[in-house]
Amino acid sequence: MNSLNSEAFVLFDQHILWSDMIGNLFGLAALALGWRRSIWTWPVQFLAGLILFGAFFGHLTGSAGKQAVVMAVALYGWWQWNRGRSQAEDGHIAVRFATWRERGAMIAAAAAGTVAVALLFKAYPTLSWDPWPDAYIFVGTIVAMYAQARGMVEFWFAWLLVDLVGVPLNFANGYAFSGFVYVIYGGLVLWGLRDWWLRSRAAVQPALEGAPA
Repeated sequence: MNSLNSEAFVLFDQHILWSDMIGNLFGLAALALGWRRSIWTWPVQFLAGLILFGAFFGHLTGSAGKQAVVMAVALYGWWQWNRGRSQAEDGHIAVRFATWRERGAMIAAAAAGTVAVALLFKAYPTLSWDPWPDAYIFVGTIVAMYAQARGMVEFWFAWLLVDLVGVPLNFANGYAFSGFVYVIYGGLVLWGLRDWWLRSRAAVQPALEGAPA
């Protein structure tokens, strides 16, 4: 991993690392595949997590730990989408809005998880340079991936909220390419949100038309 952690080039006075660039390009591809509801989004996310784990390991242990969890959730997503592909007519995962109970559970888990992880980072300063925002991104990423694995449209809203903090945090920590990619993520998230939103409405409409008067 030493060669991957070397500098690739300098952009706008920001030093771009090979590992940071390659890992985030895979992450960007994974998000695009998620938009298309392709099951290959999960192997690509796993590979992105593996590369970024190597980028962070040794000096940003908390970020490396986040990538380890990302890889575990990617395996869960692969399993979940393999089970659910038959639910949609086109052979892909069927998408839907979460129930209010599911939304409440995810919000509560995100809030409690952020506090718990931030306190852990504060107790062990070597895990993170910015405990609270790093914890927010850590937990928000996991919640977003969980919602994606369950085919919930709220997955895209969660990513938008992660982006709001992820962009400045990555630039501040010297991971400029991650910051640039998070900006592009924002555009993809908006397109993906629109696509999944329309698909969820299309899935509900036939059911309503077939319901008894």
